[in-house]
Amino acid sequence: MPTIHPAAAIPDSKLARAITEFIRDTETELLFNHSSRVFQFGALVGVRRGLSFDPELLYAGAMFHDVGLMPSHSSHGERFEVDGAHAARDFLRSHGVSEADAYTVWTAIALHTTPGVPVHMHPVVALVTAGVEMDVLGLAYSGYSDAERAAVVAGFPRTPTFKEDIIQAFYDGNSHRPETTFGNVNADVLADKEPHFHRGNFCQVIRNSPWRG
Repeated sequence: MPTIHPAAAIPDSKLARAITEFIRDTETELLFNHSSRVFQFGALVGVRRGLSFDPELLYAGAMFHDVGLMPSHSSHGERFEVDGAHAARDFLRSHGVSEADAYTVWTAIALHTTPGVPVHMHPVVALVTAGVEMDVLGLAYSGYSDAERAAVVAGFPRTPTFKEDIIQAFYDGNSHRPETTFGNVNADVLADKEPHFHRGNFCQVIRNSPWRG
């Protein structure tokens, strides 16, 4: 079996083991494996960029980033990213993690579908998004060696139909709160799955505002 870079190995700590147990009990196998790959791809980017990052915090951000898609942690009024961020922050607080570190993880999860911003932020924030973009979108695919990609997938396999499976998971986690997809990538998922979905229009919101002029 291909081996992973030591910096991208799943952390073996009390906190990391608790995170693993919680996510295994909460998410589907699809999302668990995806989130694990997000950690490893993100960590590999961190190594390549020479970034200093806390592997436990990166692991927390990666593993919780899609928890908001699950019915047990899904609200009707918040974006799924925010639901996941709240769940991670509460979990970390309950395990004695400092408020500052918990907020870093909160930010990483809340912004992981916001392109162009996380890359300029704290390494944990930047690397969660980098891992998501690689596993879902294949961004920077050529920046990873064949051996690195093989090692990650060997440990946490992708389903043969992963692309459609992850789109379906996004749809299932957001179809009950279409208004929260305004201005973000989740609107694309609903539009793909629901022919009659009407996405919010930023220009129309401006024009309909109560301000004169």
